[in-house]
Amino acid sequence: MKRVFGVKKDKEPPPSIQDASERINKRGDSVEEKITKLDAELTKYKEQIKKTRPGPAQEAVKARAMRVLKQKRMYEGQRDMLYSQTFNLDQVAFASEGIKDAQQTMSALKSANKELKGMMKTVKIQDIDNLQDEMMDLMDVSHEIQETLGRSYNVPDDIDEDELMGELDALEADMGFETESDGVPSYLQPELDADLNLPSAPSGNAASAGRSNVHEDELGLPAVPRASLRD
Repeated sequence: MKRVFGVKKDKEPPPSIQDASERINKRGDSVEEKITKLDAELTKYKEQIKKTRPGPAQEAVKARAMRVLKQKRMYEGQRDMLYSQTFNLDQVAFASEGIKDAQQTMSALKSANKELKGMMKTVKIQDIDNLQDEMMDLMDVSHEIQETLGRSYNVPDDIDEDELMGELDALEADMGFETESDGVPSYLQPELDADLNLPSAPSGNAASAGRSNVHEDELGLPAVPRASLRD
């Protein structure tokens, strides 16, 4: 049966966009090399045309140059066509990659949506509100406890605030009066001599006058009166 009908051959997979693009690029490179060789021949023929005189020789060189120029134009057209095909393939590849990226994005979003739905089932808004209310109550109780512990002992509740303010004003007035004389309080300021009734200090004139009446001898000692020596 296999000899009669033969064996079914496996179909080769169609070429991908990348394979087709690489193949076209290789053909374009080959055509570009041919154009480069033709440019070199044209340059050579131009030099020969300049060097030869007008006549049959020059016309033959021009004919060869025209033939090479026609080939170059043909290859340039093929090169441009191949480049256009490559550009179209690149556009298709870009669109294909964009669709693949969109598919992956949609798959990721679906997975994330499923996970969020599962998480939302375990979290309820009412539970969060109740938790917040309990936290506020606990904070209020804590504040009351701190105020209770911060109370002062043995402080009467019937203190007149107006009386306290009057005493504070009087204290400020006393402090202002005391700081008028160079910032020294009144109880530290010195009193006048007249108020103390102290005697004045002796001057040095009386002592010097008493010393002037006393006679001294050659040694500087008080001289003895002569009358006392006669006796």
